Amino acid sequence: MAMLSAASTCGSNDPTRAVLPLLSAQGALDSGNETEVFLVGEAVHMINEEIANAMNPVGWPNVGELIRGLVSGGVHFYV
Repeated sequence: MAMLSAASTCGSNDPTRAVLPLLSAQGALDSGNETEVFLVGEAVHMINEEIANAMNPVGWPNVGELIRGLVSGGVHFYV
């Protein structure tokens, strides 16, 4: 099993860019790899449930739903 660390610096100002590291983390988790996510800069606001639920990236799942799925899968978030 490998370890994947994903980092995001974008937040609600660019939801489509902000979701990309979360999607990478989800892919790694789905493949059976240990995963962690670092949120820095504007991305720290995504940990707020109200903000995450309001973020709808173009062509990708809602950020709040994605974060909840990652947390339930055991992914650690560092803010």
